[in-house]
Amino acid sequence: MTSVATKMDSLARPAQRRGLSDLGIRNLFIIPTVLFLIVFNIFPLIYSLGYSFTDFSASANAPANFVGLRNYRELLGDENIWANFVITAKYVIISVSGQMIVGFGLALLLNRTFPMKGLVTTLLLLPMMMSAAVVGLFWKLLYDPSWGIINYALGLGDFAWLSNPDAALFAIAITDIWMWAPFVMLLSLAGLSAVPKYLYEAAAIDRAGTWYTFRRITLPLVAPILLIALIFRTMEAFKTFDIAYIMSTQPTTEVIAIRLYKQAFQQWDTGKSCALAYIVLIMVLAITNIYVKYLNKVKER
Repeated sequence: MTSVATKMDSLARPAQRRGLSDLGIRNLFIIPTVLFLIVFNIFPLIYSLGYSFTDFSASANAPANFVGLRNYRELLGDENIWANFVITAKYVIISVSGQMIVGFGLALLLNRTFPMKGLVTTLLLLPMMMSAAVVGLFWKLLYDPSWGIINYALGLGDFAWLSNPDAALFAIAITDIWMWAPFVMLLSLAGLSAVPKYLYEAAAIDRAGTWYTFRRITLPLVAPILLIALIFRTMEAFKTFDIAYIMSTQPTTEVIAIRLYKQAFQQWDTGKSCALAYIVLIMVLAITNIYVKYLNKVKER
């Protein structure tokens, strides 16, 4: 009996060695991901932070000299930088507000059964699947005063949207709304589909009006999803570069990302551009933190 048990144990051991434990499988997936984040995210982040305290220039064949907080002081004391932040704030407010209104409105319209609903939803999602550079060039042609369809449809003649200092930022924001409102629509649809149907049935039995049902049932239950969409779109709108850079060269459309690009790759002031990038990062994190705190309060209700 002992010899039989020993043979069975020896046969079982190789089988155990061939398989991976739960810990081994977990490490197999986690370790490459952690290494990828360290190499491509964390290391450049720390490296650029070090450069933000120097006078380093990528185009100069000279070592970086430590200058302390000089770059940050000069940037925060530059009125032109604050003008770029004001332009960015205007752009974020117009763009994100439009995306939330249009996206949520489309979700309310699609949150019902009708013929070819899947096809209509897919077509509405197409803009956010396109390249931002392609979208910028496409809308630049639409806004063209000579052959663009926008002026023809609105009867504005030869009005130059992108050359007009007052209208250029608004025109670019409309492009961003067209591209990213479907993202808000998609998240809103997910939230609306999760609202229990019995709540609407109870409201109908109590003869509640449409506005009351929307204000008391739909909006409170979808609010967390809307806030998540608001967080994502605010962060992305604050970093907008490609659409604004392609569509207009007006000073009134120079958002902070364009200023950062010029600082880094036209003036080749690498140290100062790194400092500006960290100022933008801190502002985005501060705004996001406010949103997250408010999101937690909404969830607790």
